[in-house]
Amino acid sequence: MKVKIETIADGLNFPEGPAFAPDGSLWAVELKGESLLRYLDGKLERFQVGGKPNGIAIDRQGMIWFCDAAENAIRKFDPYQLKTEVLANRVDGEVLAQPNDLAFDQNGNLLFTCPGNSRTEPTGYICVLKRDNSVKKIIENKYFPNGLAFTNDGKSLVFAETYAHQLWKGDWDSQNCEWLNGQVWCNVGGPAGPGGPDGMAFDQQGNLYTAVYGTAEIRIANAGGAVIDAITLPGQNPTNCAFDPFGRYDLIVTEAEKGLLLHVSFERK
Repeated sequence: MKVKIETIADGLNFPEGPAFAPDGSLWAVELKGESLLRYLDGKLERFQVGGKPNGIAIDRQGMIWFCDAAENAIRKFDPYQLKTEVLANRVDGEVLAQPNDLAFDQNGNLLFTCPGNSRTEPTGYICVLKRDNSVKKIIENKYFPNGLAFTNDGKSLVFAETYAHQLWKGDWDSQNCEWLNGQVWCNVGGPAGPGGPDGMAFDQQGNLYTAVYGTAEIRIANAGGAVIDAITLPGQNPTNCAFDPFGRYDLIVTEAEKGLLLHVSFERK
């Protein structure tokens, strides 16, 4: 795949979680900078929120929902009032295990990964924060569950099991908040050392773009789960990616080794 890569911002302190708000602004986090980032009209702003902010999901009201791996919580930032609040920090009577990434389903339920310390033991899990504010585990016993994304029709959920270098896919029942018929869908690979598949995003054709931490690549899988192409990046540790629903950018990528916010534009035939 022929692409052009432009640096939107550099010098960032472990950027993650790009997402677009209804007003067209691009948001990301600095996991090691305790900040949320907003990029709009060529201007980058920082909002200090503390903790270790990670993945981002933005609701229809423009509220910024994010995982906080330090506070073991799901938090929400109001960019108009400049206030944050904790929405969830426990499941089954226990503190959440370092929430990592999150995504809304079509009914407004919020799914999020909790890898905790599951790099060498399969103790990671995935939860749903339901619209009634209750939290329940829906997937358990995984090696560092990380990025996650819904297919374009909202009927299936894919997530990355980073330290197994694979992607899982299953049916999502949004009414009962259950993940069904889950199976390994794509062996996306990873580095020889620490790392593997991280954040991800579907394009309009149903191909999945996955940031593979430690490889300097976004790897592209087709609807059948086969890796069909890759994008080489100027940095070893891509963490996540997002498509612009407004059509101004092609693919936005966060990269942690060099602290970059990147725009990947595709060469049109």
